[in-house]
Amino acid sequence: MSSRHPFDLSLTLVTDAALCGERGVAAVVAEAVAGGATIVQLRDKLASTEQLLEQVAELAGVIDGRAALVVNDRLDVVVAARERGIRVDGVHLGQSDAAVLAARDALGPDAIVGLTANTRAHLDAVARLPRGTVDYLGVGVIRPTSTKPDHPPALGVDGFAVLAAATDVPCVAIGGVGAADVPELRRAGAAGVAVVSAICAAPDPRAAAAEFAARWAASAGIEADGGSPTASGAPRPAGGVPRVLSIAGSDPSGGAGIQADLKSIAAVGGYGMAAITALTAQNTRGVRGVHVPPATFLADQLDTIADDIEVDAVKIGMLANAEVIDTVAAWLRRIRPPVVVLDPVMVATSGDRLLDPDAERALRDLLPLADLVTPNVAELAVLADAEPATTWAGVIAQAETVSAGFGVRVLAKGGHLDGATAPDALVDAAAATIVEFDGERIATTATHGTGCSLSSALATLRASLGAWEPAVAEARRWLRESLRHGESLAVGGGHGPVHHFAGLWSRGGLATAPTPAEVEAEWWAEIADVRRAIDELPFIRALADGSLPRTAFEEYLAQDAHYLRVYSRTLAEASRLAPDAPAQAFWAAGAQRCLDGELALHRDRLHDLRGPRDQRARPFEPNAANTAYLDHLVASGSRGGYAELIAAVLPCYWIYDDLGRRLVTGGFGPEALSPEHPYADWLAMYGEPAFELATRQAIDTVAAVASRATPAVRARMLRAFRRSAEHELAFFAAPWPADRIEVDA
Repeated sequence: MSSRHPFDLSLTLVTDAALCGERGVAAVVAEAVAGGATIVQLRDKLASTEQLLEQVAELAGVIDGRAALVVNDRLDVVVAARERGIRVDGVHLGQSDAAVLAARDALGPDAIVGLTANTRAHLDAVARLPRGTVDYLGVGVIRPTSTKPDHPPALGVDGFAVLAAATDVPCVAIGGVGAADVPELRRAGAAGVAVVSAICAAPDPRAAAAEFAARWAASAGIEADGGSPTASGAPRPAGGVPRVLSIAGSDPSGGAGIQADLKSIAAVGGYGMAAITALTAQNTRGVRGVHVPPATFLADQLDTIADDIEVDAVKIGMLANAEVIDTVAAWLRRIRPPVVVLDPVMVATSGDRLLDPDAERALRDLLPLADLVTPNVAELAVLADAEPATTWAGVIAQAETVSAGFGVRVLAKGGHLDGATAPDALVDAAAATIVEFDGERIATTATHGTGCSLSSALATLRASLGAWEPAVAEARRWLRESLRHGESLAVGGGHGPVHHFAGLWSRGGLATAPTPAEVEAEWWAEIADVRRAIDELPFIRALADGSLPRTAFEEYLAQDAHYLRVYSRTLAEASRLAPDAPAQAFWAAGAQRCLDGELALHRDRLHDLRGPRDQRARPFEPNAANTAYLDHLVASGSRGGYAELIAAVLPCYWIYDDLGRRLVTGGFGPEALSPEHPYADWLAMYGEPAFELATRQAIDTVAAVASRATPAVRARMLRAFRRSAEHELAFFAAPWPADRIEVDA
């Protein structure tokens, strides 16, 4: 591994002139980079040195810093291109090509040096190299491919996983890789995929690249244990949370600047960081003062973050002067973050210019280093060197001018235009595309910080979703929801902030979710009064000391046998509704145990109690407590689904297990310990270890579901659990007429 700053290995496009056809390599590269390719590897075995240098120059112009550019095999071409001032980031070498040590010496510590490896011997050789020599390994082929007919035997995903696990150098999967392979390869430990024909030969290279990028982003949560290593050597966080840096000014009122950025990043699923470019004295009514710390201190902030933390995306906001802008530009050129969104703060609400001419020139030079700029109507006009547009068509035209002139995507925003709608458009002149997003204007005064919030959300969502169009669509949905609820915050007397967390608060609630252990303790305490009442029932006391009349016990068994028949079907329904195989198996086993174990014992005991009389001649009617309990179980499943159903069935495990163990251990008196106890076999069934283990698993299963549930669902589960406990009390009381208890419907 090298010690250079991180780069994104997720999607490498390896060029093939024949597959690109009449479109040409440069056109395909432009489309692929627009779709999400993060590295372009120029491979042309037939080209001369001069032809390769011409291609490198052309591709460097097309890519314009939006992806890394490396050359396959030809270290001499990379060295010559750099001598001519052409931006090329590194070289990818095969096992038979120039020594990687020579490449590192020639290109320096900040270059990208990749190496092909497809055997354990190759990995052993890499391990003997000085640390920092090789940045990544191209491991393959995964499947047979016609683009490299002399390839070694295909590894398959399993073979790739074995090699990737044997090295700490990031491994990029190459050879016959399709978009559908991405999740499995990422699970196998891939730091990225390298693609040839799936993009070069695609009718729409941009869409093909976007599909790979989206699948890579979507598979972020299924990496190998510990996360697959990235180019920086640090494992990606489990769950793929993007780490997003805001470089902007501070707003002490919390509605704009880094305060809004950090809220936005968190609200759409990122981890936010901030480097402060300026301190302001402002509130919802306006700005009263600005203090700009030394640019050297901003550089310290940026370097300190990059030295320790991999930055997945950057949002840039207020940059007060040319020195600050140049500092940020130098850092971007050195670090090369995968995603850069620039919100060009240039024009005040009053229409006054916020930057002096030198700063405006510096900001224009900064634009090509961004992937996306998000100017409002006034700022777009400044960048286009025109008067502010008054129509949506005029805004689109200016966005095309800026995109073409600076080589950057532009999010054209229509919020400052008059009219009932507030459209946006993603404009990319390099790809000759305009994607429009419609939306009705939201009537609100809470608009402070909307530009900051949108650009931060875009940076975060592009990092997590892997493509610009879905990122813009989702960022707009989130911002529009936040706008609709902004006034509910009642912050300030001017233009208040948007409500960044409106959706999260309403859908997720504010209460901290309990752990499963806390759910268990709370629910058991919730039915303490019911459990005490059960303990005090004459039926239970007489059962414990053996004085329970045979007729009362017979009635209880008959009712319980009927209950178990329906209860087993309830457990089978829980198995059907269960979301995973272990839960399905557990509830199904419980249903089987009801029929083969408990119900069979009940029948045998009833036969013994009743003697040789014809059992079928004995009429049976379920009592009111039995019917009410079973109705409750059925209603819980039909009304609340899996969560409420398993909460409702739990007391039949938990209360019986607790009661049975206390009975057989003498908790109600020593009589139950006697082998001569008339109901010893029945007591033993509910005190046996197998039932205790099943009860433990039932508690764990239900408590885990409740812990993950929303507060509303968890409350319904607790009500269903409590009601079942009350039905257990009524069920135990029913065989002894004096005890009978009714449970409210």
